Amino acid sequence: MPELPEVDVVRAGLAPAVSGAFVAAVEVHDARALTRHSGSVNDFERRLTGALLKAPARRGKFLWIPVADSAHALVGHLGMSGQLLLRAPDAPRERHERIRLFLDHPQHGELAVVFADQRTFGSLALDALVPTTDGRAGGWGTEEATVPTQVAHIARDPLDPAFSDAAFLGHLAPRKAAIKRVLLDQTIVSGIGNIYADESLWAARVHPETPAQELSSRTARRLLAEVRLVLQKALAEGGTSFDAQYVNVNGQAGYFAHSLNAYGQTGKACPRCGAKIVRVAFTNRSSHYCPRCQRLRRR
Repeated sequence: MPELPEVDVVRAGLAPAVSGAFVAAVEVHDARALTRHSGSVNDFERRLTGALLKAPARRGKFLWIPVADSAHALVGHLGMSGQLLLRAPDAPRERHERIRLFLDHPQHGELAVVFADQRTFGSLALDALVPTTDGRAGGWGTEEATVPTQVAHIARDPLDPAFSDAAFLGHLAPRKAAIKRVLLDQTIVSGIGNIYADESLWAARVHPETPAQELSSRTARRLLAEVRLVLQKALAEGGTSFDAQYVNVNGQAGYFAHSLNAYGQTGKACPRCGAKIVRVAFTNRSSHYCPRCQRLRRR
């Protein structure tokens, strides 16, 4: 599933093309791509046609494009394999194309935003904007203190200027749950999925099953710092692509997969100590870690 770096790469790619653009027409080819939209296909097409779009924003793994002179936004969640692609308006239909928006931009002219999704877990929707609870900007890429209702329960991510280190550390103290489970809880800290949780825990030398409450203050702060470094490096490298399901708006893959130290490296030598990286079951996923560098220590 696309995580923070992948979604933000898409947001940044869309920004110059959609900011200030009018939606000339909307074509919905598959109603399954509107599972998060409360209305019908006709309602989505009618309400979005003629809209003036503003700069896209992101919080965690969600992105949205506010509609000017409206209290609504076009919300996107990429699910497992969703893609938002920039194309010429007359470009052939993508293999898994679900929705196409025809835009008219004052500088860039006519173009299309295509939502393609092989596994159909992603969705677009028009959703109401509500004020943020802390009065700060809703997310990365916007200065407006609003957020879609579908995103309001999502915590801020570690790269958000309004993210509270103290609040995050405070969430760890009472929790007996494994620290990896806490990192994946989008109501506590958003944008981190399986890949970046494993990479951050490896970098901080923390075993993924360590109870959150047993982390010392120093270790917890080191882990948070490593989370930020991992996310920033992944952003700089365009995200992580293992196949053609994640690409940027131009259809190009990210290359952070070449920088992975733990995730997906089962049986390979740990870059730090040489021990073999192991893979164990974790809920319906897997954890990858170094058994030597990331020992499970109990208080």
